[in-house]
Amino acid sequence: MRLGPETKFAFRQTWPVLIGYGFLGMAFGLMLQHAGYHAGWAFLASSVIYAGSMQFVLVGILSSGLSLPAIALMTLTINSRHFFYGLPFLKTFRAMGWRFLYMVFALTDETYALFCSVQVPAELDRHKVLFRIALFNQIYWVFGSTLGAAAGELARFNLKGIDFAMTALFTVILVEQWLSAALPARLSVLLGLFCGIAALLVFGPDRFVLPALLLAVGLLILLRPLLARIRRGGTAA
Repeated sequence: MRLGPETKFAFRQTWPVLIGYGFLGMAFGLMLQHAGYHAGWAFLASSVIYAGSMQFVLVGILSSGLSLPAIALMTLTINSRHFFYGLPFLKTFRAMGWRFLYMVFALTDETYALFCSVQVPAELDRHKVLFRIALFNQIYWVFGSTLGAAAGELARFNLKGIDFAMTALFTVILVEQWLSAALPARLSVLLGLFCGIAALLVFGPDRFVLPALLLAVGLLILLRPLLARIRRGGTAA
């Protein structure tokens, strides 16, 4: 079967995610199997939930017997960031027709990072490229998590520290974007770091995500004219 140019281009953009999601998915699968759920549950969770860090939290939820309202609140808090970084792509996703709902569903942190940085050649269909990027990334995650759970059924592993894998991937993506970003983008990163630390100190580690996002969005709106002037100055230079 001959692959189209959009498919080839999308794969080239996503192969780093393949490596990261492969190991991260395996980590989730191992943790889920360790909690007493077989590979079929790992496949189902990664296909239907597909929420990255929330899936890691899910392992603890399944073991602790939390109430449904507590689970809903925790999920909203952890995944509230999706509301914010999904807004810039709503117009693009709506223009993609039948792919719209899947694109909203599949917008993970890593997929968002690729959407923001990818430079699609003019001769390629941008909508097809974005769709394939999102689809490839989920395939990597489903494959990794199912493989991890299956491996956990065959052998026992020491899982100490394995839940840090997601944080490690976020750190790598941040460093890569920092090195390739212009000054306004770097200022936005520093602003986000400040908001995260401030919210962590005020609200604590269990409740800081949503306040940090709200604070960051508010400050970015207030500072938008300044960041625009800095961007224009950098372009002129």
